[in-house]
Amino acid sequence: MKVTLATHGGQAASIYLRLPPRVVDADTLPEEEARELARLVEAAKTAQVAEEEGPGRARDAMSYTITVQDGERSTVLTQSDTTMSPAFAALLSWLEQHLATD
Repeated sequence: MKVTLATHGGQAASIYLRLPPRVVDADTLPEEEARELARLVEAAKTAQVAEEEGPGRARDAMSYTITVQDGERSTVLTQSDTTMSPAFAALLSWLEQHLATD
């Protein structure tokens, strides 16, 4: 399973446009971390997403696209700072921690 994180928007939007998405390959992780990643992905897939409360609510909010490639299946999860579910936030936090050490 490969999990890709792309970040969009916010005050540094022009910087993020030039950066490639960051990737975590579960096959390269220790077994315990790979299991935790799989658990977080499943939780984020099934979590309810909050609805936007109107246009312009948070103009500088970041949005995040997490793409999960598992064999032939691909799942794309997109949420923002204003609509992020706790499960998506947990997955995002895990990814950011693990990608920071690369």
